Amino acid sequence: MEVSFREEIDALRLGAGQTFHGEGILAITKALLQSGVAYVGGYQGAPVSHLLDVMVQARDYLDELGVHVEACSNEASAAAMLGASLHYPVRGAVTWKSIVGTNVAADALSNLASPGVTGGVLIVVGEDYGEGASVIQERTHAYALKSGMCLLDPRPELGQMVDLVERGFQLSEASNMPVIMELRIRACHVRGSFETRDNIAPKFSTRHLIEDPASFDYMRLAHPPVTFIHEKLKIAERIPAARRFIIEHSLNELMAGNEHADLGLIVQGGLHNALIRSLQQFGLADAFGRSSLSMLVLNVTWPLVPEQLTEFCRGKSAVLLLEEGQPEYIEQELALALRRAGVSTPLHGKDMLPAGGEYTAEVISRGLLQFLDRHRPQAVDSSVRNWLESIVTRRQQVQAALDQPLPARPPGMCVGCPERPVFSALKLAQQTVGPVHVSGDIGCHALATFEPFSVGHSILGYGMSLASRAGVSPLMKRRVLSIMGDGGFWHNGLLTGVQSALFNGDDAVLLIMKNGYTSATGTQDIISTPGEAVRDRAQDKRQSLAHENRTIESTLEGLGVKWLRTVHTYEVAKVQATLTEAFTTPFQGLKVIVAEGECQLERQRRVRPWVAARLKRGERVERVKYGVDDDVCNGDHACIRLSGCPTLTLKDNPDPLKVDPVATVLEGCVGCGLCGENAHAATLCPSFYRAEVVRHPGMGERLRDRVQGAARRVLQGVFG
Repeated sequence: MEVSFREEIDALRLGAGQTFHGEGILAITKALLQSGVAYVGGYQGAPVSHLLDVMVQARDYLDELGVHVEACSNEASAAAMLGASLHYPVRGAVTWKSIVGTNVAADALSNLASPGVTGGVLIVVGEDYGEGASVIQERTHAYALKSGMCLLDPRPELGQMVDLVERGFQLSEASNMPVIMELRIRACHVRGSFETRDNIAPKFSTRHLIEDPASFDYMRLAHPPVTFIHEKLKIAERIPAARRFIIEHSLNELMAGNEHADLGLIVQGGLHNALIRSLQQFGLADAFGRSSLSMLVLNVTWPLVPEQLTEFCRGKSAVLLLEEGQPEYIEQELALALRRAGVSTPLHGKDMLPAGGEYTAEVISRGLLQFLDRHRPQAVDSSVRNWLESIVTRRQQVQAALDQPLPARPPGMCVGCPERPVFSALKLAQQTVGPVHVSGDIGCHALATFEPFSVGHSILGYGMSLASRAGVSPLMKRRVLSIMGDGGFWHNGLLTGVQSALFNGDDAVLLIMKNGYTSATGTQDIISTPGEAVRDRAQDKRQSLAHENRTIESTLEGLGVKWLRTVHTYEVAKVQATLTEAFTTPFQGLKVIVAEGECQLERQRRVRPWVAARLKRGERVERVKYGVDDDVCNGDHACIRLSGCPTLTLKDNPDPLKVDPVATVLEGCVGCGLCGENAHAATLCPSFYRAEVVRHPGMGERLRDRVQGAARRVLQGVFG
């Protein structure tokens, strides 16, 4: 049972005059249909996962419109889809996660931007930047600059964001440039409403096919020698056309100030809400967002329009530019434009705001305070300084009130995660073979870099672990272990890792986590996901997927992998033995271990409704529960250090003569059995017990329980 987006799909059907209520990313999804998009693709990832997830589940409705939707194997294949708009007047949109996705798609994007597009192209990128980001700290802006693609950064207000989707397609068609729309996490999740329009069935679609292919035109190819002409066209025609469109359609918003109109603020659209919140703290903006300072909101951050920027700055007492991240691309271009135009207005930016990091309202307020102190000190009320100082004071008070620092709360795998047992087995295997260099990868398994496992020496890209050990393993005395998930395997690992290792005859060990989904991006289905019939047959037990969907194994065998083992992840002793064999076998060549165990999140999504339905019908339901016998637990807590499960923790020892706390299993346990498997594999104390909790038992079970209860009472009376 996958996550259902039924309500979101209903919102896509809203017509003219109706009101949409919801999140920003779903508003963007609706806007694509209102703009007459003909095809949509992408690779999921926060914070834009919902766009593709909803589109995929809405296929029946999209078929009515003739819109083609494709869940792509990676970002490169998504970007390559946009080739449909090179020759034909069809609008296409693709989506992926931030800079890491754009890195993967870069080759196709460069070859798309060189000849330029005929139909409108919109690339929706989930910008994941700042302290809470889950990826490297880089900006998408660099790709717009280097390849000649327009970059939109919409003000986080649903009506504005929706309008900019339509304008983005028009901008692409007017300039023949692909358009990137970057959406920060806050923009994707901002909630609001807007008045919807009817969805537009595209002129050419799966229901109205193109009769004949376009005539051959060498100028539409990213191939020398015409690539030299393409570069000239970018400068001479496309960028000027984009700038004209930006001005003619007022894509950037000029907001006149009142009391302090001679002071200017230039802000990226995505930062507008945080800036307004900061100005409100200063008493320089009202509840409706009207600012006392003049403001230029850059909903298009590339290309910039020099004339618009210089006109805004001309005659101002000073201007502060708010540009999140580094390098300061916009500030450099603005400073150059002012210099060339002979405008001497003082310009501030990174001299008053941090060079890197997320620009929250607090961060912006500290920079704004410096700006006003220098150019309008009378506009700063003492309450603002008190507010900023109180934030620091409160932090200091909290720290002083604590006897000791708060314990770290690093991210961790889910309760019952099938990948946790593998790392327990790896710790045990290394006791035999010695320390091993581990080449890590992007995915849930990357959480093993935290305690108690602390495993992984490098993470260089999704599916890149086997490739990233190529320079290490020839230099190591002991074999190197590469770990990747099934999502990473299909995304990139098959070609960049497996094919390369086989071609070069490398003596390598690859461990593939086969949990059945791309779990790190939202548990989307992949080619090796077990079918519905398989999942339905295993509602009340751990499901072994290996013999039901052997796509990964068959692919590896087809490529020529000779040493291949498939093990169930929860069988810790067997996984340990298999790892040990891989590290010590005399076989020279690629050795692959497929560790399979279904993603616990997906299993619970399926099992819980099934259990609830059975209970509602009064049918028998059995739940496995694990626990610790307090009298047997020796209190050394090796089980916790080996497991890392959140539900395996400590409690006070009930024995008044013992001071060491004992292990205990919390109610959140899903019955995966890892604690017992670890105790067996590592020969720990036999304190773990397994119990079956039965609800709505049968008559035979009830009778047996009464007999056993009576026997217990008799024995307690005799020996008690």
